[in-house]
Amino acid sequence: MSRSNRIGLYGGTFDPIHNGHLYVITELLERDVVDQIILVPAGEPWLRENEPIASGEDRLKMCQLAVAELDLGDEVLVNSIEIRRSGPSYTIDTVEALKATYQNEEIVLILGTDAHATIDQWHRSDELKKLVEVLVIDRPDFPGSPTLDIDALNISATQVRAGDFDLLPPAVVTYIKERGLYASKWVSQSVNPDRGASSSR
Repeated sequence: MSRSNRIGLYGGTFDPIHNGHLYVITELLERDVVDQIILVPAGEPWLRENEPIASGEDRLKMCQLAVAELDLGDEVLVNSIEIRRSGPSYTIDTVEALKATYQNEEIVLILGTDAHATIDQWHRSDELKKLVEVLVIDRPDFPGSPTLDIDALNISATQVRAGDFDLLPPAVVTYIKERGLYASKWVSQSVNPDRGASSSR
């Protein structure tokens, strides 16, 4: 008897989505860990200290552009459920909605070691863990106990927002520049490129 399809739920702020995220997606699919991945940018991540810098619509669009560049067809889908939902983004709500759609599939919740460290604080976490298989991916800059080591890339969105655009898919770089996202970082770098130098009047 063949196993049920395994649907990977990969949520995050994606502010912005970068090559580290895409590496996780391609590795999990190439290793047949999951059959399909649903990428879900968070609307209002309630456990984050700071709100996302880019709007939900911009983060959604950047995810769509990045996934399109992967050219994997229906193996990777971007779902706007949390962006469209008002109020805090609770993973349990997203899982329940996906289970209603994918009734015969197994939902695999994809987390980095950093996110997994706080899972017990999540809304209805005990129920959540009963509904999904939790897959913990190694994150080089965060200690933990991954259930799968994929030699994840050591990339953070903070690096990208600081101007390291080589860590982004080309279409996302173009979108960021067209939309003027994270512009305050760029302006400060261009005005005062020398660290420690006094600013001109």
